Amino acid sequence: MSDSKTSAASAPFGTVFGARLPIARFDGENWSAAEIVPTDSVSFGVASHCLHYGSECFEGMKAHKQQDGSVKAFRADKNITRLQKSAESLCLPVPPTELLEELVAMAIDANEEVVPSSPGSLYLRPNLLGTDLNIGAASKPSKTAALYVLASPVGAYLPPHMLRIQVESNIPRTTPQFGQVKCGSNYAMALGVIRKAAAEFQADQVLFAPGGFIEETGAANFLLLEEGHIITAPLSGSFLHGVTRDSLLQLARSLDWKVEERPVSVEELTAWCQRPNAEAALAGTAAILGGVGTLIVGGEDHQVGAGETGPATRTLRDMLTEIQVGKRDFSFA
Repeated sequence: MSDSKTSAASAPFGTVFGARLPIARFDGENWSAAEIVPTDSVSFGVASHCLHYGSECFEGMKAHKQQDGSVKAFRADKNITRLQKSAESLCLPVPPTELLEELVAMAIDANEEVVPSSPGSLYLRPNLLGTDLNIGAASKPSKTAALYVLASPVGAYLPPHMLRIQVESNIPRTTPQFGQVKCGSNYAMALGVIRKAAAEFQADQVLFAPGGFIEETGAANFLLLEEGHIITAPLSGSFLHGVTRDSLLQLARSLDWKVEERPVSVEELTAWCQRPNAEAALAGTAAILGGVGTLIVGGEDHQVGAGETGPATRTLRDMLTEIQVGKRDFSFA
């Protein structure tokens, strides 16, 4: 791997960007043809609707270097569908599937030279922004929009240690109405809670469990595991429907594991920690599958099983990464 690729993969996740990005614009009636422009040349008016009224959404996916040297996006169709649903919820112009597919392919081609080898990858961030220049349009959706795909060569997202996660039973991660919409405001609501947990408990993340039942953390879905068994909260409109979560559950079913998508109370969560083979993990595009060593409930530490990454987590993570780089074949539904 070249020095530039090594540097990018070792930099903080998401802080190094490809030099070129594809962009298309919607003028209120039609989408323009996609074009490649320098990443640092894109600008928007300070009165843009997205900056004042939150009319923006995005996606996160990865493209991986394959065994033959090519670069391939992992399950991009799922992210494209989710972006379109987010756009509908935010009353933004919904980009056609073909345009999104074209932009993703163009982003990979334009930045292929900076894609690091595994375990690194090219993180792709499609962004859809409302661009009407009107600061008096709080009650009106933006008729115009910009759509681009930002590329970032990345390495590991999570810290190398086992994660410490505080469980928050009172405050929801975001508003239930937009829980499954991937937009900036969805994440902003959790920032203060996460910062407080880090200061008070040295927590890496917060697992939100409004009403006493777990949902997801501030940036990833949450799983309970042991060999041959996986449990996670059922999908609802209150949290993001993760592509990685879906992929892992399909892999677990292919291994004939017991897969449960059902409500999990905080009481069951703490009881799970006492099981000798208990595991817990965060699942997401950036995180892949990161082991949780400690859950903090009511200010008290609960070690999860042995407090180490267990065999179930390793099995699923290894399978998924092998599929992503073309070492293993698997057909996802």
